[in-house]
Order: sequence, then structure tokens, then C-alpha cells
Amino acid sequence: MNEIKISDYLKDNYEDYYEEGDSEWRRLGALGKTDNIVSLCSNLPRSTILEIGAGEGSILKRLSELHFGDELYALEISSSGIETIKAKEIPQLAECKIFDGYHVPYDNDRFDIAIMSHVIEHVEYPRQLLYEASRVARYVFIEVPLEDTIRLSSDFVFDRVGHINFYSPKTIRRLVQSCNLRVLGQITTNPPRRAYTYEKGRKGLINYYTKEVLRRMLPRLATELFTYHGALVCERKVSQ
Repeated sequence: MNEIKISDYLKDNYEDYYEEGDSEWRRLGALGKTDNIVSLCSNLPRSTILEIGAGEGSILKRLSELHFGDELYALEISSSGIETIKAKEIPQLAECKIFDGYHVPYDNDRFDIAIMSHVIEHVEYPRQLLYEASRVARYVFIEVPLEDTIRLSSDFVFDRVGHINFYSPKTIRRLVQSCNLRVLGQITTNPPRRAYTYEKGRKGLINYYTKEVLRRMLPRLATELFTYHGALVCERKVSQ
């Protein structure tokens, strides 16, 4: 049986993904993603936190600013991402290193929380990575874009963004439950308003409020029509 590893075309896609350095759009997006982490994980032990697929480090930087976690660790498949994270000089960052995309190079129960924010939609074997995350941490935070809407096209076409898995609130919940994880909390959120206006100005503002009103009033219909972010915090089930 072949060893599970990231495919060459995915590896090549992300290798120089962050060469431009800091991105204002990613920084704005990280504000909402970090809010979701704090909202769902604030009552959990958080002395040591590992982010798997840390990208350019925007989430870790924001967690450090909020003093959420005593020691932060980062794993990333892209060397350009690693260099960008290191350049941020994040105070609480204890270690930052590259990995192969599936095998987490730490011992069992090394961390309190493992974070995978907007990672699972990119990987070919999401269950492998979920099992690895729950091996090294008792609690696992997952966030994905909820792109499985009526607007999703019937045919798949690979693009630079690299999403190859598409989820709804139901399917991401069932995925993590199939990996011996118990869901402790789940939320559906809108990206920050500033992320909408940064990209599209007034049109983005209208889009934001339209989606936000629908999310609050008719949440199920909202996720069928529009893409939101779905976040879950899970606990590894203990064998009896």
C-alpha cells in the first residue's frame, strides 16, 4: 500500500503561495477566524496550541495579540509560509516548522488544542489529518468555508485557491464524528465586514448585510444559498 502523502500538484501549488509576504486580506479574514477560536475554545485548557496548516501566520499573530495560549506552534507545508511566519516575530511562537501535510511530527497528547482553520477543504485525505490532530491534542478546532450550496457547480475545476472538498454544516459535522471526535460546539459565521468592504467597497457592504440578516433570521436557508464559515470544536473520544 502506498504511503499517504500530499500530491505533487498540490505541493507545487502552495510552495510559493505566500511569497508576497503579509496579505491585508488574509489579516482581515484572520480576525473573524480568531474570534471563532476564542468563542468556542475559551473554556478549554490552552497552555499549548498547535496550528496545523498555519499559512502565513495571521491567526497565530492574532492569538498572540489576544494572549490566547502560552505557547504557540505552527506547521505548514509551504516554505514561503514558514518564512512569512518567522518574519512576523510572534512573541508566543515557540516553534514553526515545515511538515509533509499529513504526519504531525509531535508525540501523543503534546498539545491542549490543535487548530485547523481553512485547511480540511484543501487536503486529499482529510480523515488522516483529523486523526493526527486528535492524536497530538485532546481538543481539535476545525473551520471550513461552507461552499456546498445550491450555487456550487456540478463539475469540479481546480484553481489557485486549491479547495478540493466542499462542505455544508451537516457534512463537516459528520466528517469529524466519523474520526472518533465528539462535537462540543458548532457555529456558522460570516467573515468580518471589513473583509467584504476591502474587496468590493459599497457592494461588499451590501453583500455582508444581506448575508448577515439571512443568517440570523433563516440560518438553514442562508447556508443553502450563500457561503459562510463553519467552525467546530471537538474532543477526542476516550476508549472505554
